[in-house]
Formats: sequence, C-alpha cells, structure tokens
Amino acid sequence: MDMSQYLNMFIEETRDHIQSLNDNLLRLEENPEDSQVINEIFRSAHTIKGMAGTMNFTRMQKLTHAVENVLSAARDGNLKINSNIMDILFKAVDAIDTYLGTIIATEKEGTDDNSDLIDELNRILNAPKPNDEKNLSSKDLNEYDEYSIRTIKKAYEQGYKAYKFKIELDNGCLLKSARAYLVFKAAEEFGEIIKSNPSVQDIEDEKFDLSFEIILISKESMDAIKKRLSSIAEIKEVLAISIELDGMDYKVEENSTQVVQVESKKEEQKPTSKEEKVSSQAKTSKTVRVDIERLDVLMNLVSELIIIKSRIDGVAKRYNDRTFDESIEYLERITTSLHEAVMRVRMVPVERVFSRFPRMMRDLSRELNKEFELIITGEDTEVDRTIVDELGDPLIHLLRNSADHGIEMPEERIKKGKPRSGTIRLDAYHDGNNVVIEVWDDGAGIDIERVKNKAIEKGLIKIEQTDLTEQEIIDLLFLPSFSTKEKVTNLSGRGVGLDVVKTKIEQLGGIVEVKTEKDKGTRFTIRLPLTLAIIQALLVKVKDEMYAIPLASIKEIIDINKEDIQRLQKNKEIIMLRNQVIPIKRLRTILDIEEVEDKQKMIVVVLKRGEKLTGLIVDSLLGQQDIVIKPLGKYLEDIRIVSGATILGDGSVAMILDPNFLGI
Repeated sequence: MDMSQYLNMFIEETRDHIQSLNDNLLRLEENPEDSQVINEIFRSAHTIKGMAGTMNFTRMQKLTHAVENVLSAARDGNLKINSNIMDILFKAVDAIDTYLGTIIATEKEGTDDNSDLIDELNRILNAPKPNDEKNLSSKDLNEYDEYSIRTIKKAYEQGYKAYKFKIELDNGCLLKSARAYLVFKAAEEFGEIIKSNPSVQDIEDEKFDLSFEIILISKESMDAIKKRLSSIAEIKEVLAISIELDGMDYKVEENSTQVVQVESKKEEQKPTSKEEKVSSQAKTSKTVRVDIERLDVLMNLVSELIIIKSRIDGVAKRYNDRTFDESIEYLERITTSLHEAVMRVRMVPVERVFSRFPRMMRDLSRELNKEFELIITGEDTEVDRTIVDELGDPLIHLLRNSADHGIEMPEERIKKGKPRSGTIRLDAYHDGNNVVIEVWDDGAGIDIERVKNKAIEKGLIKIEQTDLTEQEIIDLLFLPSFSTKEKVTNLSGRGVGLDVVKTKIEQLGGIVEVKTEKDKGTRFTIRLPLTLAIIQALLVKVKDEMYAIPLASIKEIIDINKEDIQRLQKNKEIIMLRNQVIPIKRLRTILDIEEVEDKQKMIVVVLKRGEKLTGLIVDSLLGQQDIVIKPLGKYLEDIRIVSGATILGDGSVAMILDPNFLGI
C-alpha cells in the first residue's frame, strides 16, 4: 500500500505530539507524581509509535516503544520519576524530533537506530527497585493494583464509570497486535484506558493468545462502547462488565450482559479538567487542517478582487450615477468583509512559536549552570501565519542572548542583592495595527563602555568619536560579526545573533528597539505589522510618481512654511513640533529628483519608528487606500527604501516606501 499520500498528515500530527511531549515532560518535571500528566505523555508516545509503525518508520517506532515502556512502568506505579529519567526522556524526545526532521527532508527516517538511547531506557526498567517485593505481594492479593483502584474511585467521584472489557479475536486473525491497536484506539474514543491484561507491551509484542482485557473509564454507556468494539473486523466476541466500588473496598460483578448502576453519593462536581478536555476535544473536532498553499491562493484571489474593486471605483467616479455608487459601496462592504474573513483564517497565535522555548530554556539553564525562570504571557496573541513562521530564529537568538549575556551566575546575583534565580520574560500583545513582542531579563544589562571599547578595537568607530549617544553605541551590537565575547562558545561569540535578529525583523517590515540599565536588565522590543499581504497605505506624489507609505507608520500629517525649517551642521534639517525636535528628510532628495527651491508651503508626513519621529516632505497627498503588497523580485531587492510594489485601481504601479529606511 502506498503510504506516501499520508506523509504530510503524519508529519503534522507527529509534530503536534512532539510538542505535547515536551510541554508535558516539563510539567512532569515539576510534579513527578502527577499521574494525569504521565497518562498524557504515554498517549502521545503511544500515538507516535502507532503512526510510525503504520508508515513503516521502524526505528522511530522502536524508540517510542522504549519510551512507552518507561512511561507504562511509571503509570502503573512501578517506577518513580527522577531527574535522571527526565533527562533520558528529553533526549528520547529530541531523537524522535530528529527522526521527524529527517523524514521531512528525505521522506525516510535515516539510519541512526539510537541503540544507546534505547539501552538507557531499558536500563531504567531493569534497575533494582526497593519496593519490588512489596509491590509483588500486593499484586498477588488483588487483581487491580493500587493505581487502578485509586483511579476508579476518583472516576466515580467525578461521575464517570469503570468498565472491564474482554476482547476475543477470531481464530484466523493474523495481525493480533494491529487488531488490538484498533481496539485501543476505538476504546479511547469513549474515555481513558487505565489498565490492560496482558500489559500494553506484551500485546504489542503479540505475547497473548487470542484474548486480552482492558479497563476503561468513561461516561458513555457500556452497551455503546461494546457495540463499537464489536464492530471492528476480526473481533469474535466482546464481553463487558461494570466495576462497582463500595467504600474503600471494591468488587467486580461478573455479569457480561447486565449493567450495574452505581449509586453516586457524592455531590455534583463542578466541571473538572478532564471534562474541560473532553469539551476541548469536541471543539477541536470541528476544525480542519488546510494546506497553507490553499490559503495563499485564497489570499491572492482576494488581493486581485481588491485591485479590481479599486479600478471600478476609479471608473465610477467619472459618472455621477447614484445607482452605480450604491453598487460600488455594496461591493466595498463585501470586499472588506471577505478580506477580514480571509485575514482571520490566516491569523495564528504566537503560541505556535512560543511553545518550543520552555524546553529550550530549561536545557540552556543546565548548560550554562545558571538559574532562571522563563515567564511567557500573551501566547494567544494572533499574527499572520507568514510572520509567525519567520519569528522563531530571532526569538531564539534574543532568548539565548538573555540567558548567556544577561542573567548573572547565582553567586554574582546574590552579591548584587538580587534573587538567586533570574527572570526572563517573553511577552506578546497587540498595539494598534502592530504586534509587539518583548524579550527582557533582570540581569546585568548591557555594558556600554565595553561595547564602545570593542567597537574601537574592531575599527568600527574611532577613539576620538566621543559624541556617540548611548543608543548609537547599543546599535553597534546589531552590526554583523560584532560580539563582546572573548571566546567563541556554542551559544555566542561569533557576532551573528543580533545581526540575524535585526535583518529578519526588518525583512518582515518590523523594527527592534533596545533599552538597558546596568544591573537592572535589558529589554528587546520587536514591533511587527499584523500582516504582510494587504495593508492600508497613504498615497503620496513626488513629481510625476506615486508612492505608498504604510498607514501604520504614520503619526500625523502637517503643513509647514519654508521658514519653519532650521538647518544644523552637516546640512541636517529639523522642525519644532509641539516643543519636540523632529529631523526632516525630503523625498525628492532621497529619490534623487531635483528640488523645487522657491516652494513656500510644504507637506510633511511624520513617520514613527518606535519612539523616534521623522518628517518626510512630499509634493502632494493622493489619499488613503487598501493596497496589495507585491514583492519586487531579486532584480530590485537591493533597493532598501522600498519594501515592495502595488498595483493601483487604474493599473499603474506605485512603490511602497519602507519607513525603516526613511527614518533616522
């Protein structure tokens, strides 16, 4: 059977489960006794193993099987999770992730069988356990272990029921473990399997005859579950019983046909996390995965519609027909609604990027032997999918920078009167038409003198340049190959980190700002547009050419007289606006167009770049309009003052000016 058609689905679902494994392992590290988290991890590992086996990725399947064995032992209460086990489990998840990366690149899982890692996982199971004898005697006394009894009791308290199913396969069944996998999967549609006999491992290894048993916690009726399990091919018979508990003791009513009603003496419980999860799953089932290329096609069609709408609008203005105008207004509303709907579809929460960082920072803390906590807020902030995909690298560099350069060693922090453990925050929020992401720490701050001396040493500035402001010195950090580290390490020293951040963020139409205070910490602020596809822009005219300026970058538009402009040294021009000095640039000069010297009245578009303002003198204003951003292509990509082009309603082309390069 050709399984390649399912490869994309396998990749997407495995990626989700790997993220779930990382998230839940971090939770388990904080609370090693949390049985619910162990079950979550077990389910993710089990699902990856099943999918890998189906796709014939046997090495990946073998590794997840070893992980599953360890989790099964922990779930059954036969293994205590400790830091050593956590490290090995994290390594295993990394190896699974590496398998996935290889599959994405080559459609094959590679040749690394991770035998050493599998041996480590197996050694965990074979390690002597002080309570083995006690556990063994306990099992001899009861059919159910302590975990099962406790889980069943808790389930009844929360309004669930416990059922035991005995499944018998047909005599001619050839793939017993595969059939058992389908039974497990079908049963998990109704609830949670807390135990099986024989064990999951033995069932997967086909170490059973033709029957096996499972205990299921569910709110569904036993008959409904039994009917579903009986519908699976090659299932000969399904026997079912309902398990009833009586106080601390319990008994099992061996009646395969009668459902025993359990009298609940507990007060009605408020919705539990389990119920919330079921509700969440029901909500998730109403969503569909859509190939991103289809969304891009849809966005392109909407873009073309907006261009046509602008063209019709331009034609309509030639006729003064009320009926025509009403139709245009209706088209405008429909187009706007369609545009907003498509934009909402393309918006994804930044959690998609943020979710990988807790694990990364946990590993960094150990590697650097530093103590710090990562606090994330605003992970549900939504931004265009195109931007989210590009955010990963810049944020990785900033977070690593905070951990390596910012946070001090514990002893040094104590000497400074700070808490032993540092704090690194990653915050996201909306600010108008921008999304703002901040990475900040309570570490040592940037050593301005050290940066300046390093710049002199590298020949970037001269010793006599003493008039540099603090901000100008900090901006040197974003230059290629600039680093204050004396030694190159795995984390820093090559001077590519902040250079990559600045380049990538500016490519996305955003800016990076830095604020720092000695021994208080450093804050990097990234401002990005919500979308890169369709924006609102102000159309301006210089000589005979039209240009578009993104509306989100404009603070205000003012008229000035020629006398309002003051000249400083090096022929720089400024104006005073409400007691604030604003540098002035002439768009004609930037575009190398001859100036009109005797012009008395001028129009200034005041651009904002973070907290900085710059006035841009243009010839005239043409109005505000939705525009579709079209890339310039490689031939024109070196023109830094324009970020793209757009097609206007009359079919003409206008360049979109990049405020980042028009500003200071």
